[in-house]
Parts: sequence; C-alpha cells; structure tokens
Amino acid sequence: MKLVVIVVAALVAVALAAPAEPEPVKILRSDFEHQPDGAYNYALETEDGVKKEETGEIKVVNDEENKPHSVIVVRGSYSYTDKEGAPHTVTYVADENGFQPQSEDIPKALQA
Repeated sequence: MKLVVIVVAALVAVALAAPAEPEPVKILRSDFEHQPDGAYNYALETEDGVKKEETGEIKVVNDEENKPHSVIVVRGSYSYTDKEGAPHTVTYVADENGFQPQSEDIPKALQA
C-alpha cells in the first residue's frame, strides 16, 4: 500500500513539474485583399507586437532569351520585439533581382 501511495505521489509531482503549454498568441488584425490580376495586400498584427505588411504587384519582365513573362514584385516589412525588449524591423523587396532585405540588424559588407 505504501508503494502505491509513493508511486501516485511521484506521478503527481512529475505532472505538476511538467511545463505548461504556453497560450497561443492572439491575432489582433489580419487583412488580405486579392485582386483578379494576382496583385494583393496583406497585413497581420499579433498581441505580442509582431507586425507584418506586404503588397504584391504583377510586373512584366524579359528573361535571358528576351521573352516577356510576368513576375510578382513583393514589397513589405515585418517587425517584432526580442526577449530583451529591443525592437527589430526588416523591410524587403522581392522581384526579378531576388530577395533584397534591409535592416539595421543585417550586417553590412565592409567597403575596401
């Protein structure tokens, strides 16, 4: 009987010591607008301070063979606050030249 009490007490102690699952972060705002041509606007904001905004536009560019084709040009930004309370923001463009982020947090290449 003592063994059963000890085992039950140990199981209760383990259950109480287990970390609780964190509450999901609430979404304060979520907007999405899609145009028939493929263009869009998107925005998201959460209760923990994360913000993201993005737009996409269709652009016709020529490829290596000088043939036109459509690409989506994306412009946007996101921001968040780290665990130490410091804010961080990244703005970006993604187009036929690739993904081009800009932020104070991104190291800059040294000029020779």
